[in-house]
Amino acid sequence: MALAPELLRRLDWSAERLAAHRRRALRRLLKTAQAKSAWHRSRLGRIDPDSFEEGDLAALPAMTKHDLMEHFDEIVTDRRLTLDRVERHLAGLAGLAGDAYLLGRYHAIASSGTSGRRGVFVFGWEAWAVRWLSNVRHTLRSQPASAGGRPLLQALVAAGDATHGTSALTQTFSGPSLPTVRLPATLPLADIVAGLNQVQPDVLAGYPSALGPLVSEARAGRLRIRPATVVTTSEVLPAAVRHALEETFGVPVTDVWSASEAGGLACDCPQAPGMHLADDLVIIEPGEGCVYLTNLYNTTQPLIRYQLNDDVTLLDGPCPCGSGHRRIDGVRGRGDDRFVYGPITVSPLAFASPLARQRHVADYQVRQTRRGAEVAVRCLGVIDIVQIQTELTANLLRLGLLDAEVVVRPVEQFDRLGTGKLQRFVPLSA
Repeated sequence: MALAPELLRRLDWSAERLAAHRRRALRRLLKTAQAKSAWHRSRLGRIDPDSFEEGDLAALPAMTKHDLMEHFDEIVTDRRLTLDRVERHLAGLAGLAGDAYLLGRYHAIASSGTSGRRGVFVFGWEAWAVRWLSNVRHTLRSQPASAGGRPLLQALVAAGDATHGTSALTQTFSGPSLPTVRLPATLPLADIVAGLNQVQPDVLAGYPSALGPLVSEARAGRLRIRPATVVTTSEVLPAAVRHALEETFGVPVTDVWSASEAGGLACDCPQAPGMHLADDLVIIEPGEGCVYLTNLYNTTQPLIRYQLNDDVTLLDGPCPCGSGHRRIDGVRGRGDDRFVYGPITVSPLAFASPLARQRHVADYQVRQTRRGAEVAVRCLGVIDIVQIQTELTANLLRLGLLDAEVVVRPVEQFDRLGTGKLQRFVPLSA
């Protein structure tokens, strides 16, 4: 928490001060990578960190998750952190009580996200703390304490295993400033509801796909909580889920764009549309259906122009709220959410846009089939299945998929990944 005041102050920095800070941090990162990482030393060539500018990043080759895993031992800046050693450490983290440091100073997590390609990420002592604060500093600022001055109590409905970031962070940092109760998203819904009713959280946080089902439970009177803040993270937040949560709990939803590689990358602006980037901690370069991430604060495992398959667009001009942090229009989805049918590529928006217009469709999961898709929907009321199937099929036909067929079926719950995350778009190859 000694780091928190500084990171909170940075939220009010001007664009000019943020740019100067990024320049210094980027040059430090490049120097460390050149000096201590054999892979980066070869990749970065003869660049001069002392004269390097943020705009020069675009000339560097992209770094992929495949690169990270294939060259792990040559990328990390502590020679003791071999992939074999880190993997053995991760294998020893068992269940909810498995949080532990490696070599007394490092934290390791593993994630495939929803892309299916596994990655292993290592953070040093201070970087691990910064990563946690990147996710919670907006909450700490907007809700410094609950009634009576007692600390906020957070309930997190997300991953349960300590090999995943959301669980590991809250196991490390649940304490007097923000005590956190973890309820794995893989638990039966009745158990999650019972846990929330017991602890009565001030902050309700978790995956959008895990918080969405709580709406029906609250409306039915089974869930009886009154959170002052609702925070979603780690998945794309559908508009219908946001609206249902806000209507049910009577508070705005704060969405945090978070990634295993660097924590909180952006957070909803409380006064205007869009999300503010964490411009003091990362550099985000939007690409075609992806972004390139440079993590400025983690020098143990330098990620420099690392490709994330999230689809975002930078918004021009200053934000009406006065923040110097740049804005994006939100996270629309992942570049690899696209379905490929031979020569035809179908954007996830072909499904997401029509489903977003359905008032009683709270959430959905789309599985590609050879002729179209199977769409599982979780409903808050009666839906016209035939009408939805017809509209989705028509979208595929317009894109050239002859004999397209879409099947829509209501479900009570979705199939989830081992972390509890929802893979919203599941291609045939999965």
